[in-house]
Amino acid sequence: MRRFVFFVVCFVALLVPVAVLASGGHGGFDGVVRAIETKYHTHATRIPFLGLVSLVARKATSNGVSDLHVAEFEDFDAAMDGEELNRTVEQELGPEWQRMVRETNRNGQEQTLIFVRPEGNRMGMFVLDADGHDLNVVQIAVDPDHLNQSIEKYDHHDRNEAGDDGPMD
Repeated sequence: MRRFVFFVVCFVALLVPVAVLASGGHGGFDGVVRAIETKYHTHATRIPFLGLVSLVARKATSNGVSDLHVAEFEDFDAAMDGEELNRTVEQELGPEWQRMVRETNRNGQEQTLIFVRPEGNRMGMFVLDADGHDLNVVQIAVDPDHLNQSIEKYDHHDRNEAGDDGPMD
């Protein structure tokens, strides 16, 4: 009888966190995608086997990038209010995310939002880019040191022959 009670208690203890996670909660990448789907009456295309792609990216970049999430809205013709879209994304992502870039063209059909947050020794990046009839949402975690090394590889053209960081004459 004790074994049965122990089994039931363990089962319930494991079931509660699973139920909370399965409910999806609100916010984060999935919250933003759901909010866009609901507001604009459209459906996101998810990339199959993205978990495998994320694992390969992590290995290929020597742990430089991970936790890749992508959703694509094709034939996205809805008129967007940039301020409303920004508020929706901020609300769904939550206060730990800080907006770094917001670019909106005059007619509102092109929007770019980039948010970042610290994730331990990594940096989480969330990018929403609407361009014409496509809207793409990407979330990824990057190692800032790897990112800085990659940027430095392409920074050599700004250095003069003496090796200092000043502009070339």
